[in-house]
Amino acid sequence: MTTVPMKNGSPEGTPGARYPAELVCDVTTPEGTTIHLRPIRPDDAPGLVRFHQGLSPQSIYRRFFSVHPKLSDAEVAWFTCVDYVNRLALVAEDGGRLVAIGRYDKSPGSREAEVAFVVLDEYQHHGIGTLLLERLADAAWRNGVTTFVASTLADNRAMQHVFATSGFKVTRVLDGGIVSFRFSIEPDDDYRAARAARAARHASHQDDPPGPEAPPC
Repeated sequence: MTTVPMKNGSPEGTPGARYPAELVCDVTTPEGTTIHLRPIRPDDAPGLVRFHQGLSPQSIYRRFFSVHPKLSDAEVAWFTCVDYVNRLALVAEDGGRLVAIGRYDKSPGSREAEVAFVVLDEYQHHGIGTLLLERLADAAWRNGVTTFVASTLADNRAMQHVFATSGFKVTRVLDGGIVSFRFSIEPDDDYRAARAARAARHASHQDDPPGPEAPPC
């Protein structure tokens, strides 16, 4: 499950960046797996390398739109060194193992950001992409981002489903086998209702009373 190809560049804004500990939390997937969510850190570099090595060739291709079996040192630095405001990545861990990453990268001089996800193959279709989208949208909105954009291959139905069922008002354009998405992340009534419905379904699967919405980080 993934979207946007990597942007070129080097880490920026990391010296003195405040680590947003308020985004650390545990969540339970609809499959019943407890996942630990937290912002990425520079010392996640070795874990990120192992995570990438554990992805199938198909998942890697869907993330990078190319065959990309190994991350370069520059890529590892770019992915793990963020400023937590204009660039934020959240990692999902299961038993200390990195199993998914979601991130947004704000376009300079705008209130728009590209959002992307990648999930280990055995954890795909467990609702982790949706959980990451919710948390990233919450954080991005607080940081002044108003719009998310994303691109995915036309055969990546799972990622398209995450966006289509998010509750955001999503527009999509298909061009040359790539689907481009654009949507406001303002938490309006439609989004809150969709999020509450997901939380209620999740709670019913866990035999617990439904809550108003997914538990916040």
